[in-house]
Amino acid sequence: MAIADDALKTNINTLGLLVLPMSEQLLFFVTLVGRKILKMKIKPYILDFKLAFKHFEIHACGRAVLDELEKNLQLSEWHMEPSRMTLYRFGNTSSSSLWYELAYTEAKGRIRNKDRIWQIVFGSGFKCNSVVWRALKAVKPTEEKNPWMDKVKNFPVTIPRVAAIN
Repeated sequence: MAIADDALKTNINTLGLLVLPMSEQLLFFVTLVGRKILKMKIKPYILDFKLAFKHFEIHACGRAVLDELEKNLQLSEWHMEPSRMTLYRFGNTSSSSLWYELAYTEAKGRIRNKDRIWQIVFGSGFKCNSVVWRALKAVKPTEEKNPWMDKVKNFPVTIPRVAAIN
C-alpha cells in the first residue's frame, strides 16, 4: 500500500501545480518550509482540491481505497457517491469504472457548464493516472446510452460501514 500511496502523492503533487489556485499552493509551500527548513512543529497542510474540482471520480477498485481517499482528500459523501455507487452496482470493473462514474454523475444531472471533473485511476505496478475534464455545457440526463438511467432514481443506496478489525 505504501508504494501505491507514493504513486498517488506524486500524481497529486504534479497535478496540484497545474490546477490549484496560487493561494492554495502558497499555503502548502509556506507550511512545508516551516516544517522542513524551520523545523516548526505544525501539521502538514492538506491541499484542498475541492477548490479546483467540482466532481471526483475515483477508480472503484475497492472500499478501503475509496475510504482512504475520501479521508485524505477531505471529500464529502456527495463527492464519493459516483465511485461508491459504481462499486456497489457494477463491482470493480478496472479503469472502466471511471466511465460508469461519469455516467452516474450525468444521470443525476450534476454536471454544469465549466465544471471540472477529476478522474483518478490506479493500474498495475502501482500506477496512478489522472484525467481532468471541463464541461463545455450542462449535461442533461438522457436515457440514450447511459447505463444508469433505468435505475438512477433508486440511488444512492445506503451501504453499511464495516467496523475495522484490529
